[in-house]
Amino acid sequence: MLLTKSNTFIIGPVAVILGIIMNGIFNFCSSVFGIENIGLCIILFTILIYVLMLPMTIKQQKFSKLSAKMNPELQAIQKKYKGKNQDQAAMMKMNEETQAVYTKYGVNPMGSCLQLIIQMPILFALYRVFMNVPAYVNQVKEAFFPMVEKLANTAGSAEFLSNSENFSNAAMYAKQFTNEAFTSGNAEYIQNTFIDVLYKASTSEWKNLADHFPTLATEITDTMQKMEHYNNFLGLNMGNSPSYMVHEAIAAGAWLMVVAGLAIPVLSALTQWLNVKLMPQASDASSNNDNSSMAASMKMMNNVMPIMSAVFCYTLPSGMGLYWIAGSVVRSVQQVLINKHIDKMDIDAQIKKNLEKRDAKLRKQGIDPAKLNNYANMSTRNVKTSSAPAATKAKAPSMTQEQKEEAMRKATEYYNKNAAKPGSLASKANMVRDYNEKNNK
Repeated sequence: MLLTKSNTFIIGPVAVILGIIMNGIFNFCSSVFGIENIGLCIILFTILIYVLMLPMTIKQQKFSKLSAKMNPELQAIQKKYKGKNQDQAAMMKMNEETQAVYTKYGVNPMGSCLQLIIQMPILFALYRVFMNVPAYVNQVKEAFFPMVEKLANTAGSAEFLSNSENFSNAAMYAKQFTNEAFTSGNAEYIQNTFIDVLYKASTSEWKNLADHFPTLATEITDTMQKMEHYNNFLGLNMGNSPSYMVHEAIAAGAWLMVVAGLAIPVLSALTQWLNVKLMPQASDASSNNDNSSMAASMKMMNNVMPIMSAVFCYTLPSGMGLYWIAGSVVRSVQQVLINKHIDKMDIDAQIKKNLEKRDAKLRKQGIDPAKLNNYANMSTRNVKTSSAPAATKAKAPSMTQEQKEEAMRKATEYYNKNAAKPGSLASKANMVRDYNEKNNK
């Protein structure tokens, strides 16, 4: 296994699949258009991934739309059983009524969570691919050879690359430098560890490496130029962080490059803010304190997220910032189109369709949907419990003569069916009982 690839549970295999797609895009652009650019591949790759995830996104938005319609009923149920947390029977009843509402709207309460659970490994795997492009794009990794082979066989190279004063990213791979495979001289392990560090190296760190190993200066310079060629996107090096570019530009007095360096974090914050604004917002109509506090927390998080995005993009390699920008733009476009589609959707017709699908599924399981519909049609607006005084309850109607005769007939049949057999001990006991009752009158 290549050490530059992630071997994290679930995320690792997903990253391998995404890496195959990324490698295919890079090879396609290189062979067909002669373009070898990681920045362009990141944009195309991001668009493709979000298009593939579009069905899940649409389902999530439909769930949000149906949730907005059924939330008043759910809130009425919560209000009805408020303060009865210690009453187990009441809690069970509340759960039944809540499930009935979900059944009525044909909504799975875990549906939205399931989609997020599916998306999370994909997003984390994307991060791994973009942070370790040479592990997944063959042409980028091959650019490090034969330089990295010669460097690995040069005395003092491991000590130089593992020193965080020489390479700021060396601390990320401290465990790899002390791993048994590294210390035992595993050539592939050592080369991949060097590639991990060098891919994230800044221009000045590459130059320091060439100065420290003058015999390899030509190979190091050629590899650095190939990386700059692959990573150059609109004049920005995708391998360098904006903070490094701004620092270098200020030192050189290149103020235009300062603006260019700040473009990534600024655009990341703006596109993230736009994406948040286009997302469906929770209704403020509810007076529920819990819901109000949750809405306030969500609002604060939405305001903080663009700022955090700018901070992260300022310190991380520009390739990650470009991915966040491209992702936010694609999500915003998708959100506009999905909102138009959902706004035209007939919610009542969708509810009816969901119920029909639910009923067909229940019938296959041998369950009568009518029993569930009785719960679903329950009025949750009435917050009073069923503990009405006995005097107000309707009395059962009296039995007619025909009903009495029918009841007597059934009782006689039951008696005859369960009567003791003649001559049995039970029949003799019954005779003694009857004799005593007759003489005691």
